[in-house]
Amino acid sequence: MIRQNKRKWMGSFLLLITALVVSSTPFRDLSSFPHELRVMEGSLEQLRVSVPVMGTLVNSNPDILHVNGTQAREVSVDLSKPMSVEPRRAGEAQLQVKWRNIPLTAVKVNVLPDLRLYPGGQSIGVKLQTAGVLVVGHHLVDDGKSKFSPGEQSGIHVGDMIVKMNDLYINDMSDVKKMINEAGKKNHPVQLLVVRGKEKLNLTLQPAKDKKDNEYRMGLYIRDSAAGVGTLTFYDPQSKAYGALGHVISDVDTGQAIVVGDGQIVQASVTSIEKGQSGNPGEKFARFYNESEVLGNITKNTPFGIFGKMKDEPKRSFYDEPLPVALAEQVEEGPAKILTVVNGQKVEEFDIEIANVIKQHFPATKGMIIKVTDKRLLEKTGGIVQGMSGSPIIQKGKIVGAVTHVFVNDPTSGYGCYIEWMLRDAGVNVRNAPESEQQSPIGKAA
Repeated sequence: MIRQNKRKWMGSFLLLITALVVSSTPFRDLSSFPHELRVMEGSLEQLRVSVPVMGTLVNSNPDILHVNGTQAREVSVDLSKPMSVEPRRAGEAQLQVKWRNIPLTAVKVNVLPDLRLYPGGQSIGVKLQTAGVLVVGHHLVDDGKSKFSPGEQSGIHVGDMIVKMNDLYINDMSDVKKMINEAGKKNHPVQLLVVRGKEKLNLTLQPAKDKKDNEYRMGLYIRDSAAGVGTLTFYDPQSKAYGALGHVISDVDTGQAIVVGDGQIVQASVTSIEKGQSGNPGEKFARFYNESEVLGNITKNTPFGIFGKMKDEPKRSFYDEPLPVALAEQVEEGPAKILTVVNGQKVEEFDIEIANVIKQHFPATKGMIIKVTDKRLLEKTGGIVQGMSGSPIIQKGKIVGAVTHVFVNDPTSGYGCYIEWMLRDAGVNVRNAPESEQQSPIGKAA
């Protein structure tokens, strides 16, 4: 009986000691020590162990990392104080923390090349040509006997993209009209290659002659281009790559993402602004300016914006020098700035608050919730308006992301995406990450 009580007492004592150790600050700091750390070349980071003892830090690659200002492979460190980690060049190194030759924890440090970009903010005009023609609706053809849609009878759906007719790639609607008339006059069917989502379909369509104008018709409403206004996010002086908008361009009727065949960005000048209100997002009104001067091409239209190459460095930049970028995990809640245009072509800086940071290990469009705090911008626009999407977000002197969406019921707030995901789609990679897209239906593209 005495032995049983003694064992119970010892067990309770050990549980108490374990609970005290686990809840202690040193243990919590040690358990939260990262297993992997990404840093940019030339930056300065701190690591905390917060164990009140002297220890040893083993650096597997001193050429890549300096610890506490030294290039030694083994460094004696006070584990109660933060350790400074200075990346010297791109590469990988392993840091292991020991106490009396007992390993406590370790971290793999990936040093990424220093990357500096010009932040945008300029208003741009977007002219997009589809890869083929997009079907946006059916219409009835009256051949004198009945009214029907040849396209619908052929199995063509709204949202389909017609890319080939009789094995020939089509570029615009004039090509379609010409081929349909030629086939109709010969009473020949037209063989179509249709893209529907990830499927490719071979369909046959027989043109019908409309008795009203004696023209042969497909019975389809089609579109071959789109145009609008947005904001430039960044320009990479090394690769000449740019990114803009921060969200995909979709067809206004079908909601389908537009597949790029060709496209250009040009200068735009803001002429007026419709102020945003709850339930009614505002909008920038702008005109294309000097359309003959093409700023760059458009090669991609992705969930994170439009991308391509620019001929020259963008004009009217707010900053004279390129800025470093922040990785997704380095973005913090707190004050920040956005660059955008509210009048003419002048890029201005405005105050915002990053209200919530959503930790993302995979690409997703809505990475942070932002709130406009700048009184002047609130008076002018009511907050975030359509046409502001792509406005770069700056925090602590680094480009951290771009404005993407406005909250419909609160125009002072909206979403932003991390700059890292936009860089990936621009071909300026800072990490290899699986492609994954998680979207929320709350909000409207800004």
